[in-house]
Amino acid sequence: MKVAAVVPAYNEESRIGVVLNTLKCSTTIDEIIAVSDGSADNTYEAAKAVDGIKVINLPENLGKGGAMLAGAKSTDAEIIAFFDADLIGLTPEHVDALIRPVVEGSADMSIGIFQAGRKWTDWAQKIAPYISGQRALLRSKFLDVPGLNEVRFGVEIAIGRYARENGLQTIRVPFAGVTHPLKEEKLGFIPGAAARAKMYWEIMKLMRASRNADNMGKSSDQGIEGTNLP
Repeated sequence: MKVAAVVPAYNEESRIGVVLNTLKCSTTIDEIIAVSDGSADNTYEAAKAVDGIKVINLPENLGKGGAMLAGAKSTDAEIIAFFDADLIGLTPEHVDALIRPVVEGSADMSIGIFQAGRKWTDWAQKIAPYISGQRALLRSKFLDVPGLNEVRFGVEIAIGRYARENGLQTIRVPFAGVTHPLKEEKLGFIPGAAARAKMYWEIMKLMRASRNADNMGKSSDQGIEGTNLP
């Protein structure tokens, strides 16, 4: 099965090259697609400088979900693996360990979980592993996830909800030694804190909507079960 790696990126010119070159060393990836999501810096040029990479330059910022969707639509690969553009400590072994279970059919989706990288990022993924940006799944399943153009940073929540509703077998893959910089480190304390707040607001908004939809579904099911039909 053909495997494509998609790397959505917004203003990651100094970091994306390292991730792309690591992906090039993977034994399981057939195609690598970088998506500059309306970046205001030289992310597009930095990605283009890496040989053998397909690069998409979105004219405006669509959010992470929209960038991932643009990358997925640009390939005919059966399996898509997503990687953040700012990863630190990623190795080809991590990449292959994430993708192999889906290729072999032992899982419908795999999620990479940071371990022993940095205390803050390890802690965040222990509490909420479903928000990890590192995952592999069938491209057809990803394209079936509703509202990818609208969810922005809530894309991982949307994928997780789809996986639960459709019974996808999901496994967690340890990413030992992998982390990423905090937004405060990238942007400075105040802009970084504001960007972090916006990200978590988008995530929490979708989590709340998903929870409400789940509760409505349960109420509807209970109503049907409790009805005496003629």
